[in-house]
Amino acid sequence: MAAGSSEVPVTDVYQRHGASWANLRGDRLTEGLWLDRFCALLPAGAAILDIGCGSGLPMAGELIRRGFDVTGVDGAPTMLVLFQRNLPGVEAHLLDMRQLALRRCFSGLLAWDSFFHLSPSDQRSMFSRLQAHASPGAALMFTSGDTEGEAIGKLGGDPLYHGSLDPAEYRILLDAAGFSVVAHVVKDPACGHRTIWLARQRG
Repeated sequence: MAAGSSEVPVTDVYQRHGASWANLRGDRLTEGLWLDRFCALLPAGAAILDIGCGSGLPMAGELIRRGFDVTGVDGAPTMLVLFQRNLPGVEAHLLDMRQLALRRCFSGLLAWDSFFHLSPSDQRSMFSRLQAHASPGAALMFTSGDTEGEAIGKLGGDPLYHGSLDPAEYRILLDAAGFSVVAHVVKDPACGHRTIWLARQRG
């Protein structure tokens, strides 16, 4: 996770309430159809970077079960502890995604329920970092808001920041970073009403 612009930085909220969030989230996979789409773009055993990996469940755990090589990144120490407890031996880094610079490319980039914790300006600057970590043909999947703006939710009584760009701007930024949109669904009722982007790095 990374800080947005709420009074309490997002990383601090997850540091305080990460265990409660993980219990609420559980390990039930409701994202299976989107993971199927994502994985269909990847070679067998591909390296995947999970940006804002949280506790590792259910997403990273399911990708590992499918035979992929997952590396996690999260900005909250509590979440990294949970990730390493749930997925022992899996590589994970304590890192704010806005400073992502692993000097390594991946065949899959995933920012599920994490990218939208960045402010719009921080989201804009992230696309060059995503491009720098993408192998030719890499798949990218992330969740966003459905319209441009900011919203404050709650986690454990603390304000939890969310931000989004306009869909047209996401398309422009993806294209400029070398990604072609494969699928985009707004408020998908089959996936918790998330707005989801799936893109692929051009050769």
